[in-house]
Amino acid sequence: MKKLLLGNEAVARGLYEAGVKIVSSYPGTPSTEITENVAKYEEI
Repeated sequence: MKKLLLGNEAVARGLYEAGVKIVSSYPGTPSTEITENVAKYEEI
């Protein structure tokens, strides 16, 4: 199934598919949105 993703969502999905287990970020930076999207995956 195809799904349209924003850039930050795509990065988060890529982290999930690559098998990443831990993600961290500094609050207030643009990368914070990536961390928020990664949090949707229970495995990470």
